[in-house]
Amino acid sequence: MTTLIIKDNTVTAQADFHGISLLTKRIADKTLDQLGKEGLFIFPVDMQQSDDLSAEQLILQSYNQKYRSSNVMGFLGMDKEQLFIQSRFSTNKQDYFFQYVLEKTLDIPNITDLNSYSSPSERIFDLYVFLFPFYLKRAMRKGQFKTYVWQNYNNQNIKGIIDVKRQVQLNTPFVGNIAFKQREFSFDNYMTQLIRHTIEFIKLKSSCKILLNKITDEIDRNIEVTSTYQYFDRKKVIIDNKTNPIRHAYYQEYRDLQRLCLMILQYDKHNIGLGSDHINGILFDGAWLWEEYIAQLIGDKFHHPKNRLGSGAQQLFSTEDGHKRGRIYPDFISKNTEKRIIVDTKYKPLNNIGNKDYLQVLAYMFRFNAKIGFYIYPERDDSENSELKMFLNQGTTFDNDILKQQGISLTKLGLQIPNSQNLSYSEFVQAIRISESKIVERLINSQ
Repeated sequence: MTTLIIKDNTVTAQADFHGISLLTKRIADKTLDQLGKEGLFIFPVDMQQSDDLSAEQLILQSYNQKYRSSNVMGFLGMDKEQLFIQSRFSTNKQDYFFQYVLEKTLDIPNITDLNSYSSPSERIFDLYVFLFPFYLKRAMRKGQFKTYVWQNYNNQNIKGIIDVKRQVQLNTPFVGNIAFKQREFSFDNYMTQLIRHTIEFIKLKSSCKILLNKITDEIDRNIEVTSTYQYFDRKKVIIDNKTNPIRHAYYQEYRDLQRLCLMILQYDKHNIGLGSDHINGILFDGAWLWEEYIAQLIGDKFHHPKNRLGSGAQQLFSTEDGHKRGRIYPDFISKNTEKRIIVDTKYKPLNNIGNKDYLQVLAYMFRFNAKIGFYIYPERDDSENSELKMFLNQGTTFDNDILKQQGISLTKLGLQIPNSQNLSYSEFVQAIRISESKIVERLINSQ
């Protein structure tokens, strides 16, 4: 097994990818949309959930004999080749930052150390299990999945199609009953059975059982409708779901859950790849995770429009007849109307925030009459530039009268990520919470 570890938002020489040439050839300069169709699990599934992640984004972009990584983190494998994309704040094999943000964003208890001495494949498997409560809750908000199934009966009240084979097996000699089958609309079906088998499978893992405490209501509802559950039916249930992917648009959330359940139940811990022509793995959008993480820190002081849910949309313009135009979704708008603040999250290094980023936030500030704006980005705790305040200019070079406006400012504010080189995970958590409190205090004092 050949493994290469790289970091997000970094540049790596193409020569370093020589040991995983087959995998690299399959993913280099491919969009997330293309790779998703090849079986990769991408979180969040809907590309529209993040303004910084699009279906056209590349995992590895080639140029000048190098590969540039993006905001995506995760694990990929094919045959005997593996690629791990860690956060740029990881040290050696420790990626405490990624683990911490994942736990905070998905409300996951710290049940396992993703950076322990377990194999890489076991760490990937843990991530699949980590996501199960999130996707189960998301799917069951649509209600319990219901579809048509064939039910077998053997009685005198025939209502369906006679099953000749079962009739011979069960009713010879004839005693008055008829074996028949009938198509019924039922909650007990291949999808709910798949969920039940996944739940029972996770229960067997002592380190993961605590995860199920977060979804006790959903588990109880699933158990209630899967009265025909049998442990020895698992292989049949897996085959039924592989051959019957959910396609109805209304049940898209169940389609995502179906894929995840199959990955959990079929996962081979000893090999990320499932064959020389199959890419397996899971990718996370760092920009989406970062925005949701910051929302937990400042959400009580700021409005948080959500593009992915279509909630909190704002409009730039109104026409004379009252129609709204130019829908926008600022990351955060302060609730303080007397001194409005706009906050934009960027999972980018300091020097990569510019150009279109500036224009976007300035448009938001102008629209909401805000004189103060912030970018919040992750920064190493040993950086000397964790805060950069910029004032809006007035005047032009043509008139040679450019001056800064003291009243209007845009600040790049770095949340300092502790160096985990010599820290345990609990020590890392304590250190980053200090950084969090400083960010919150800085924003509050600006109002």
